[in-house]
Amino acid sequence: MTKIKVTKVKSAINRTQTQKRTLESLGLRKIGQTVEHENTPSILGMVNKVKHLVSVEEAK
Repeated sequence: MTKIKVTKVKSAINRTQTQKRTLESLGLRKIGQTVEHENTPSILGMVNKVKHLVSVEEAK
């Protein structure tokens, strides 16, 4: 499977509790932090929920 890089670009302050938990489950805590995940439907669904807070790119 391919991998994607997810980077947190905006703060989670004044966001709903579900969005905060989604960021935490993705492994994102600080702004600018990047994590690498497999390109699975569950990961893509979580990224879609917080797409306004993260940036996504395909990993090599």
